[in-house]
Order: sequence, then C-alpha cells, then structure tokens
Amino acid sequence: MSHLDGSRVMCGLSRRIFLQGTTLILGNGLSCAARAGVDEQAKVRLRLGLVTDMHHADKAAVGTRYYRETLSKLQEAAAQFKKEKLETVVELGDFVDAAESVEKELGYLETIEAEFSHLCDDRHYVLGNHCVDTLTKDEFLRAVGKTESYYSFDRSGVHFIVLDSCFRSDGKPYGRKNSQWTDANIPEAELKWLESDLMQAAGPVIVLAHQRLDPSGNYEVRNSAAVREILQKSGKVRLVLQGHSHKNDLTEIEQIPYCTLAAMIEGGGEENNGYSILEILENETLRLQGFRRQTSYNWAKRS
Repeated sequence: MSHLDGSRVMCGLSRRIFLQGTTLILGNGLSCAARAGVDEQAKVRLRLGLVTDMHHADKAAVGTRYYRETLSKLQEAAAQFKKEKLETVVELGDFVDAAESVEKELGYLETIEAEFSHLCDDRHYVLGNHCVDTLTKDEFLRAVGKTESYYSFDRSGVHFIVLDSCFRSDGKPYGRKNSQWTDANIPEAELKWLESDLMQAAGPVIVLAHQRLDPSGNYEVRNSAAVREILQKSGKVRLVLQGHSHKNDLTEIEQIPYCTLAAMIEGGGEENNGYSILEILENETLRLQGFRRQTSYNWAKRS
C-alpha cells in the first residue's frame, strides 16, 4: 500500500491484516478501524526516525531500483527528521547494495554513512543481506562505528531489540558472497540471548529486524516460528518493525503487529521516497507517521 488520495481509500483490507484492539490509520490519515480511540492529547515519550532498504550504490538503475537516487531521498528524510528534532534513527538493513569488490563496497558504505551520520548521534544499523554480501560483518560494523550485530538498548522507558538474521542454515555468518538471500536464519546462540534479554526487559519492547519474521515466503527468516514463539511467550513485545520485501505490509500474530516498511530504493523521483517517524506516547499508543510511499499506522495499547 502507498499513500492514497481520498477517492482511492479502501477499508476492505487484506486478510493478512487482522487488528484487534488497535486503530489502523492509512496513508492519508483516514481511519479504517477505530475500535480503540487514540488520545491525540497524550504526550509523546519518544520519537525515532526509520528508513530501510536504501541499497545505495553508484550504478545505473535496474528495474525499479534507482541506486543513485537514495542519497537525495535520504537528504529529504534527514530534513524531516531534523525538523522533528529526532534523537534516535534506525536503518532496517540493506544500507548499501552489493558490489563486485570489497574496495568498491566500502566506497558505497563510506558515501551513504557520511550522509546518515549527520542525522543524529544515536544511530542504529540492522544488518541486511546486501550489507554483508561482499563485506564481512566486522567490516560493515567497523565502518559504521558499531561492534555488535545484535543487541538491545533502552530509550525513555522503551526497550529496543536489534536482531541479526544474516546467518546460513548451518550457522555460518553471511560474508564474501558465501550465502543465498533466501537462507536467512537466527542461530541458537542468538535465540538464547533473545529469550534472556526479553526476560530482563522492564518496559514495552519493540523489535527491529531486516528479514521478515512473519510468514512471507522467501522473505521470511527460516526459523521465524521459533523467534515468534519467544516473542509471544515474553508478553512484552508491542511491535516488530522489518524491511527486506520492499513493500508496505502488516500482519498480526498472537497480538503482535509485524510491520514491514517500504524500501527507499524503489522507484525514481522524490514521490517514490519512503521513510517514517515512530512516536511512542506516554499512554503507550504507538504512532507510525509515514512519508511519501510509506503507510501510516496507529496501535493503541491493549487493556
């Protein structure tokens, strides 16, 4: 789904979207399911900026992927983020596109990171399959000033979990063109860490992933059912944000929304940009404000 004008809004949503006790707001702000009212007067506890699947590369467009346009698209997002005075920004993977050499890939990464680093000091990077197709994980993480590929952090009473699904079925990490993008997995050690981290989490939890954790064919993490079981068992996860399949999508499984964000790379021209701001209100309503092709949503706290 993309931003729709008033004449095209449809409330007959796909059966993939099952919302209970939430309010779904489509791109132009019209509500299709207003079962739980959203308190517009509630104070905002935290705002963070979100982008995904930029696939930055210095190469000609292929199909719907306009690699050289992501810099200008990111600059537009940056202007909006700075206007909102955001203190935290997350990119959900495929920050760069794969290159034929390590040197060229590091060049792509240096260029896009130079722009991204201006957004704010508190930046977070989810590894995408293209990020570690040519590079190793250590090379990518060093270039963006990080040391861990999966970890958690707390902001304003909200617990965020960054996952890394860039592992083959045999547990080997992606890197140096040793993998297939359809073979994405979260290994046993990371699953155990996830379970332990959730047990210790004090506040509501938001999970940040690249490959999808909801049923989605080739775009799905192969052992996603095991991941979902851990998330559900915790009773703390309010939202999963993910990328990878390049389209707006939303499913709900066991009262956890799995929200897939639109890729910045898709389509030429500024009208085909896509980025968003997530607001967590003090009453624990979650409000995703989408820009350009990104759909907007509200999720009210369940009683």
